[in-house]
Amino acid sequence: MSAGIATARAREKKVLGGLENEHVDFENTVRGMLDADYEEWPNEAGFEGLDEIRGPVELVVTGRIPNWAAGTLYRTGPGQYTIEDTPKGTFRTTHWFDGFGHSHKFNIIADADSPDGNVRVEYSSRRQTQALYDAVKSSGRRPDVSFGQRMDPCVGLFGKVMSVWRGQPKSVSTDLDNVCVTVQANVPGLPSATNEPMQSGHRGIKNLWLTTDSGIMKEVDQHTLEPIGSAKQHKLHPLLKGPLSCAHAQRDPETGDFFNYNLELGYHVTYRIFRTRISTGTTDILATISAADVKAAYIHSFFLSPSFVIFCVPSSHLALNGVKVPWEGNMVSAMEPFDNSKLCKWFIVDRLGGHGVVATFDSPAGFYFHSINSFEERDEETGDINVYCDVIEYPTLDVIKAFEVDVILQNEGATKNFWGNEERNRNSHARLARWKFNVPSLRHYDGDLSTVRQVAEKIFEIKAPHAGELPTINPAYATRKYRYIFSLANRGYSTLLDSIVKTDLVTRDTLFWDNPKGHTPGEAIFVPRPKSHTEVGEGEAELDEDDGVLLSVVLDGVGKTSYLLCLDAKTMKELGRAECDFPIAVGFHGLHWPSSSPPLGRPS
Repeated sequence: MSAGIATARAREKKVLGGLENEHVDFENTVRGMLDADYEEWPNEAGFEGLDEIRGPVELVVTGRIPNWAAGTLYRTGPGQYTIEDTPKGTFRTTHWFDGFGHSHKFNIIADADSPDGNVRVEYSSRRQTQALYDAVKSSGRRPDVSFGQRMDPCVGLFGKVMSVWRGQPKSVSTDLDNVCVTVQANVPGLPSATNEPMQSGHRGIKNLWLTTDSGIMKEVDQHTLEPIGSAKQHKLHPLLKGPLSCAHAQRDPETGDFFNYNLELGYHVTYRIFRTRISTGTTDILATISAADVKAAYIHSFFLSPSFVIFCVPSSHLALNGVKVPWEGNMVSAMEPFDNSKLCKWFIVDRLGGHGVVATFDSPAGFYFHSINSFEERDEETGDINVYCDVIEYPTLDVIKAFEVDVILQNEGATKNFWGNEERNRNSHARLARWKFNVPSLRHYDGDLSTVRQVAEKIFEIKAPHAGELPTINPAYATRKYRYIFSLANRGYSTLLDSIVKTDLVTRDTLFWDNPKGHTPGEAIFVPRPKSHTEVGEGEAELDEDDGVLLSVVLDGVGKTSYLLCLDAKTMKELGRAECDFPIAVGFHGLHWPSSSPPLGRPS
């Protein structure tokens, strides 16, 4: 049998899954992109002609969504990419991450009259950047600093100099800033337009904020999604005055305390790791990191364990200590070329005893968008703590350009140009990695440990499609040892992400959602089954980690519609869906807040 026939037959098979097939499934994924299998997987409906639906409109529910999943699913991300009839013609967004913000709300309502315990689902959405839209409409250019929007070639040297001199435009409206990456409920310490009191342990949503990778957060009305306010991090603490931060703030699963970093640019850049207490609204600087070899970098997430904040500066360095960002008008163009000598630098920050940075580590050069989880194991004899961090990582920066709009939508040969390069193809598929850091006992800490750089140990790596992007877990296992990750895999069939995969970190087994061709899933949010809905006889035993459902907003690229999918997290089989007769934009992240509210600051 010829190699070509063998490869073609392999591509006709489903992903094999399991530890023993990780290599062959990865190779088949690479081959699928080289062979342009994505040509039969349309994604255009998630990027073009998208409407705002203030509603709410009732969706048609088929199958069964369990009534214990009732609550509100918030989603946010980009939603509009082109603006017609500007002074410069049609304005086109060039990177997925820079689409104009659009937030969504699914009300999942337990139906008391339903004999089988089903639910009703209502949908509404709201655009978040009308002022930014108007500014582009009137000028043909974006006035803000974006993630990857290519600068107008007509902006010459003088225009770039003036951009650096003026800095980033100051907001004059809550809907000017394009803040639309994650959703955070009950953020402490910020002035809220809702005027709701924040009390430790109180239940329910008191405020709702959208975040991005800057020091600006946007508040939206939890009912209408209308933008109602914005705040910069210096409102939390006067030292948090830098322009960059992290979209994925961390929350203490027990207290709801809020953790993030702020990056101040300058001759020596300064990272400040901070915590805002939900009980008082006060903010503490846990660590200040500044040294000649610590560079400004694009950092989308970090890690939280029971004792530490684990902060990684990856190899996505910003040139001229970040000054090149306003010069270029975007983050991507301001990044230095990837270099294997630019190691990832890890800082272990004590969040309990006030010791600041207590250990530092290096790992090989690389890049990541999303942390997954972190947990600890303590040596009872020595008091040393082994900290484990799980992350979806990449060996280079190539993946960033995989999300350019022309690459995703197969415009003008951009897709084949990108994925047809085999080296770049291989570098742009996700790897799930577990890193181990040995932190010496803090019983007799003398403040000198952070000056000795150690080498991080990689425990394992799982390649695509056995793991993918936008990873989620059962939130009850945040900062705990856990077993299952749910993420969006690329099996080589789409320019985006083409299935949902459940990865068992113990056995390395995998289960995939068996979705139809052309159905592109969004982030799969885990909703645990409450103990009050356990079967008779199960008593007070702890529920299985995967006892729950996954909620994902799926784009049917063929039918040009979307639906809210509900999967059994144990089996990855569909239980039900709520169907729209219109498409919803392919977005980023979301938050499920159950009807029976969790403690303040902690979603389901």
